[in-house]
Amino acid sequence: MTQHTEKELIVIDNVEPCPYLPNQMARMPLRVVLGKMTPTLTDVYLGAGYRRSGEFVYRTQCPSCQACEAIRLAPENFQLSRSMLRTLRRGDSRYVERIGPLIADQERVNLFNRHRQQRGLASNERDIDLEDYHWGFVRSCFGTFEIAWYHESRLVAVAICDQGLKTMSAVYTYYDPDIRGDSLGTYAILRQLDVCRQKRLDWLYLGYYVAECEHMNYKKRFLPHERLLEGKWQKFE
Repeated sequence: MTQHTEKELIVIDNVEPCPYLPNQMARMPLRVVLGKMTPTLTDVYLGAGYRRSGEFVYRTQCPSCQACEAIRLAPENFQLSRSMLRTLRRGDSRYVERIGPLIADQERVNLFNRHRQQRGLASNERDIDLEDYHWGFVRSCFGTFEIAWYHESRLVAVAICDQGLKTMSAVYTYYDPDIRGDSLGTYAILRQLDVCRQKRLDWLYLGYYVAECEHMNYKKRFLPHERLLEGKWQKFE
């Protein structure tokens, strides 16, 4: 795997309670890359297991746990199950898709907060505001865009995406938690895979897979996939 050699500055490096597993401590140093983050360099960072938060990059370096495994899909080799095919067809018949620059507005902030709260993703965190959304997503060190889905002119889901030269990263997806039966989270991933195919990209990165976290282990259903284990990408079918 190609290694990055760019100079970085660590801006935050704290050990804190793990957001994914109880009774675990997490360390995810936030780094700023000193220099231009090119599309090719974006591919290198994603391939090394990095994610981004705002203008910073990070990857887990936890003191006593290696449960977080970076996971990626090859769009051309991905195999849809029957249930995924039904989800894709149902979503395509109901939702209008719009792809464009990342937008920060109150409509998105409200949907983001509802999704986090009703799905139990916020823990004891406060709701974010418009400034938080802008700093956390819109201010990006990568090339970033959004895919938004609407139902009868109402925003129902947003996928925030980073793109390199040959890769795309699913940064965060949130959707209306009151919509039942359409599997909007799965639908969003399937549509992002299609966007990757249209752009002729090699990989879609889904962030971290955590086997013991109910909010992260759904990713194992997307097969075949690769996970980064001890510095090497290994295939799972």
